[in-house]
Amino acid sequence: MAIRLGFSRRGLLRGAVAAGAVGAVRPAVAGADSGGRRVAVLGGGVAGLTAAHELAERGFAVTVYERRAWGGKARSVPVPGSAGDGRPELPGEHGFRFFPGFYQHVPDTMRRIPFADNANGVWNNLVSVPQARGARLDGDDFVVPLSVDGVGIAPEVFRETLGASIATALRMPMSEELYFANRLLVFNSSCDARRLGQWENTSWRDFVGAGERSHEFRALISRSLTSLLVAAKDDIASVRTIGTMGEQFLGNPLSIGNDGSIDRVLNNPTNTAWIDPWTQRLQALGVNMVLGTEVTGLDVRDRRISRAFATDNDGTPRVIDADHFFVALPAERARQLWSPEVLAVRPELAGMDRLFTDWMSGIQYYLRSEGGIVDGHVAYIDAPWALTSISQNSLWSNKLDSYGDGTVRDCLSVDISDWNTPGIRYGKPAKECTHEEIAREVWAQMTAHLNDRGPVLREADLHSWFLDPGITWQERTGRNTNADPLLINTAGSWQYRPEPHGNLENLYLAGDYIRTNIDLATMEGANESARAAVNALLEVTGSHTPRCRTFTLYRAPELDPLRRLDESRYATAQPNLFDT
Repeated sequence: MAIRLGFSRRGLLRGAVAAGAVGAVRPAVAGADSGGRRVAVLGGGVAGLTAAHELAERGFAVTVYERRAWGGKARSVPVPGSAGDGRPELPGEHGFRFFPGFYQHVPDTMRRIPFADNANGVWNNLVSVPQARGARLDGDDFVVPLSVDGVGIAPEVFRETLGASIATALRMPMSEELYFANRLLVFNSSCDARRLGQWENTSWRDFVGAGERSHEFRALISRSLTSLLVAAKDDIASVRTIGTMGEQFLGNPLSIGNDGSIDRVLNNPTNTAWIDPWTQRLQALGVNMVLGTEVTGLDVRDRRISRAFATDNDGTPRVIDADHFFVALPAERARQLWSPEVLAVRPELAGMDRLFTDWMSGIQYYLRSEGGIVDGHVAYIDAPWALTSISQNSLWSNKLDSYGDGTVRDCLSVDISDWNTPGIRYGKPAKECTHEEIAREVWAQMTAHLNDRGPVLREADLHSWFLDPGITWQERTGRNTNADPLLINTAGSWQYRPEPHGNLENLYLAGDYIRTNIDLATMEGANESARAAVNALLEVTGSHTPRCRTFTLYRAPELDPLRRLDESRYATAQPNLFDT
């Protein structure tokens, strides 16, 4: 973790780490019902908490084990040493998060988490973001309203209307605007077989022909829709993944079937508005929450998991006994548990070694005045580190001056999506920059975009900054490490992503790497996967309790005849009708 006052060279504040001698093995709490209903959930991020929630509501005796903190990458992180005069510490985070209107699973869970007098629980803590700003280096910025009147989507109207709307904000030639609208139509009118057989194995860059297009097209259409929107890379992300997101953001102008407005955020730090109420709800349902335990192995007996092994933070080994085991860990940690014995029963899990992770982490700048950049998100179009940000104070009910020393008036929370491209100040990628160099470099890239027509960001207003604590500088190697990498949906990766249940009868997988309808490493994907895993358990146990509700993404019904036509065209090796 890193916290600095302005850009001073004060030492890094580090949390104390407790250490102890290895003691006797401690058995896990068995739970009240030992009749085949004890479930161990290994991992306390969104996937693990969702699984625990759904299981507990159905009467299972659930224990959740988490190594670091409840909420995983979705949690907020108190800034160490920043509290003062009875106020809590400043809120930091792994990176800002937003809740698109097409998210259905996470909002459904939120409605079942009580919060104060909210009629719909935590869900009422979601607030709409009305605008987004695209900031360029030359000052020709644009602001896009995020609530748009709907239009008809007959093929010709779809192309022309979308092309015209793009023209109001972008500087691409009209031919490229219409070309991009056509590419969206190609995907939206593609049948499922083509999406999985052709577009899953094609990169987004190749699909949109970015190499043959203008700089503006490459920056906005190829790069922005991947690295800025979903932290992917246009040369390796699949058309199926990026196209599905485009279908939701751009192909559903009426927001039909959406849970709410297209862009929503929480009205307070994530722990306050969501994670803390969630853990309290789980405990009220009888869930046993065990924090500070890292799972290290699984014991396989007769095609079942007989027990799990773990180590507590003080070094004490622990044996976890249960009837069913949910592995709800990130892909890079889950695959460390796939021993030869596990793979002998579920050999398909070996494919997880082919899944790709990269970095997307955040830094927060605490300001002594409100930023006034835009009432929503900002995308820094030409930033080599693919930056996006949001000013949080105007969206929060608990204002920033109620935290820390009371002088902070705003928090500019910034996501860094490209850690491999050299920056403009030090000429190094973020992975090779010290924490202070990262803070200076990000500030330089933002001011280059925002201050070309006047001082929007002023260093005199900078109170302090806080870098995602998962980023750790290694002096010996001159590089950072990242405890929380992000799964990237590369072209062709669907075949390596597992189902939530297989031949290990009592092992269930939940996480954003599981095959899901949303097909993207997100909170929504993690929640959806946990529901699928719980439904698998209900089938295995012959439970008569209701199955977890699941949702599908919107597809314009007006294009159904074209998708049916595309089925026959794909079956006879013909291209999509509009793929010219």
